Amino acid sequence: MTHGYTPDAPPPAPSRSDPHEHELLTALFDLGRQVTAVLDFEELLRQIPRLIGRLIPVEAFAVYLLDERRGELRSAYTVGYPETGAPVRLKPGVGLVGAAVLSEQPLLVNDVAGDPRYVEFVPGMQSELVVPLLHKSRPIGALNILSSKRDQFTIRDVAIATQFAAHVAVALVNARLYERSRLDADAFETLAEIGREVAAVLDLDELFTRIAQLAKRVIDYRTLGILLLNEQGELEMKHAVHYGEMVQVPRVRLGEGLVGYAALHREAVLVADVSQDPRYIALVPDVRSELAIPMLIKDRCIGVVDLESPELDAFSKREVEILTLLASHAAVAIENARLYEEVVSTRKRLEKEVRFAQRVQAALQPGPPKRLKGVDLAAAFASALELGGDFHEYLAPESNTLVVTVGDVSGKGVPAALYSAFAAELVRGRTFRGRYLPERSSPAAVLSSVNTILHQRQLEEYYCTLCYSILDLKRRTITIANSGLPYPIRCTADACAQIELPGVPLGSFQGSTYDEVTFALHAGDVLLFCTDGVYEAMNAEGQEFTSDRVVEVVRASRDLPARGIVDAVFTAAADWRGETPSNDDMTAVAVKITL
Repeated sequence: MTHGYTPDAPPPAPSRSDPHEHELLTALFDLGRQVTAVLDFEELLRQIPRLIGRLIPVEAFAVYLLDERRGELRSAYTVGYPETGAPVRLKPGVGLVGAAVLSEQPLLVNDVAGDPRYVEFVPGMQSELVVPLLHKSRPIGALNILSSKRDQFTIRDVAIATQFAAHVAVALVNARLYERSRLDADAFETLAEIGREVAAVLDLDELFTRIAQLAKRVIDYRTLGILLLNEQGELEMKHAVHYGEMVQVPRVRLGEGLVGYAALHREAVLVADVSQDPRYIALVPDVRSELAIPMLIKDRCIGVVDLESPELDAFSKREVEILTLLASHAAVAIENARLYEEVVSTRKRLEKEVRFAQRVQAALQPGPPKRLKGVDLAAAFASALELGGDFHEYLAPESNTLVVTVGDVSGKGVPAALYSAFAAELVRGRTFRGRYLPERSSPAAVLSSVNTILHQRQLEEYYCTLCYSILDLKRRTITIANSGLPYPIRCTADACAQIELPGVPLGSFQGSTYDEVTFALHAGDVLLFCTDGVYEAMNAEGQEFTSDRVVEVVRASRDLPARGIVDAVFTAAADWRGETPSNDDMTAVAVKITL
């Protein structure tokens, strides 16, 4: 009676000359073909006991696979074993299965009670046949066949199981490769989806939550932390999940702990047993292994994604690769969200500053002019942007004298508004300076003085066009000088036309001089001063409003008060423009002589 068998050499293969053996070989070939045709790993495990059972009686059966990282054998599939819910785990060399794997030889024991190596997992078993699974001369697991009968298995069964195990080993490796390829493809597809999804999230808090949720789709973590590097060189925990619950973790200095090391050296840190690594700092209880991946933008580290587990050696190199890709997506998304937050913050600050600047600019605009006997004044202003570069003034430097100015600086927005305020203040200063001089400054002299100061400021990209007029109400005359503003319109009882009065914009050239003209004033005369935004108002076809149309509007509205005249001009320009947005500031000032 054979109670145990450990061959010094592999068992002999069945003979081809024996008809029975030929049938056996054919059956083995068919089993090998069937087993290697299965690429689904779980399905393959289910097929193995069914196929081997066609040649060898099986009461209980197990496929053990070798986990090289943990250095243990684990039952991947069992038949007839008690349902404990957990796999059987063995170290190589422990039990008959461990002994067969360690020796890389089949092991037959037909009376397990007499073998001290036997470890009982299935009650009532008396015979055991173990065949190691070898691939390229390296063990990858074992097939374990059990029977409740003594002397159940024969040398022939050993030979059959050994040859079948060779096919199974190849099939398992192929199925693992296929499964790995499929999992990798699924993982990379999921990572691509994650990349697209996180890129669309611009709120940082929401982004951290989404990263933690999406990471669970590719890595089954227990504890996850997202730490960002702050300006003080510390890693600050922005999001932490421990067994599905949020946790609070203090800041970590750069180079401190595993996450600090990963950030400082910009490399992944994989630790199978944190108790053996002096860099580890215990922040969360029950941690046995850890994986820290830096989040990099080019060569700059912005933070770390950290995974922790209560199990030893919980993370593999494959998970390092997956988390590295995830961290790359997260880094870009976080940087985009940060930039977006900065843009939003800056925009809000600028909007607040612009609103304040609008109030300042509105306060700088002249209010309704004091009623002057014989003169009716009105103005209208519309900015193309929040702030404009147009300005106008009504000034009374002395009795019976009224100064009316309209100016337009190059550009739009905040720079134009600042330059406009500066130019307007220069005009005011030069106008009222005449109070203290023996002779009153003429319009041409004021323009020359302002031109000199603006040119000295060397703001080459900016200039100012200005029409400056002085009304002498005692002598009933108006004197006008112009520095590039559209020609003013003079409408009398006899004619309505522009006053051709050219001039170089202020600030353009040193030493520029300006011409001036003087007209007598009569009751009913109208003078209109406009910036180019009025004349150049453009409709949807790209056609400008033009000075001719402005002249016609003034002629048609000459009998109206000054307010009615400027309103008519603005209404006509708006009707011409239609839905087309204005691309320049618009200012119009009407002066009507009433006596």
